[in-house]
Amino acid sequence: MSSRAAAACAVVALASGLLWAPSAPAAARPAPDPRPAVLESKVIGKSVTGRKIRAWHLGQRQSEVGEDIASVVLISTMHGNEGSTRHILTSLRDGARIYDVDVWVVPVYNPDGLAKKSRRNARGVDLNRNYPYKWVDLDGNYESGPKPASEPETRAMMRFLKKVRPDFILSFHQPLNGVDVNVKRPKFARKVARHLKLPTTNLDCGGVCHGTMTGWFNHTFPGFALTVEYGARPGMRRMRKVAPPQVLSIFDAFRSAVRPEQEFIPAD
Repeated sequence: MSSRAAAACAVVALASGLLWAPSAPAAARPAPDPRPAVLESKVIGKSVTGRKIRAWHLGQRQSEVGEDIASVVLISTMHGNEGSTRHILTSLRDGARIYDVDVWVVPVYNPDGLAKKSRRNARGVDLNRNYPYKWVDLDGNYESGPKPASEPETRAMMRFLKKVRPDFILSFHQPLNGVDVNVKRPKFARKVARHLKLPTTNLDCGGVCHGTMTGWFNHTFPGFALTVEYGARPGMRRMRKVAPPQVLSIFDAFRSAVRPEQEFIPAD
């Protein structure tokens, strides 16, 4: 058989379905997260050394349920030597389904600092002095970086918050043990303190409250960001068991292993 005739036969066979031609492999889809509370997760950026900064979306989407529920972002470990409160956020992520709030959790905002147990990031910058609002050139323990938003962690969080635009942010820190009430929404701050069983206080950063994340957010957006400080060594039971439902109660939210509409209602 000539080459021309063989080619013609191959065309006929393909048209008849007699020959199989492999198709391009389908794009791999990420496996769904098995944790019932998680709607989605995303890497919002990377640290100086390339560690991923990950956020998890929990609860119910405000866009689907309606604005009767709050949109919230919870952030921990902005300072790497203040890592205990991340267990509040991971417990929310790893527990039962959450209802009546739209919440993102960022348990570890400064992964390089956490790895070194250092307040600052891998370049020695305090991320909570690196934001553009009222930034000044600070040195030492509060090193603010060479310029505003110089650090990749800062830029990642700014992009993320500009996209999410939450109604509320709670930024968890240690070790000052209190909730700042010298803020633009003191009534809400007192509510947070009451629900978390923390004292109220005035967190003036020792006179160096420049370039903070909460200051930048409150200046830029209509939502409200608040600093929450636990003590130096809060117990793990408090972080993992007690505080997570307390945080949800601030927003009238709750966790349940059973969908509310499926709960048993006894017959008359």
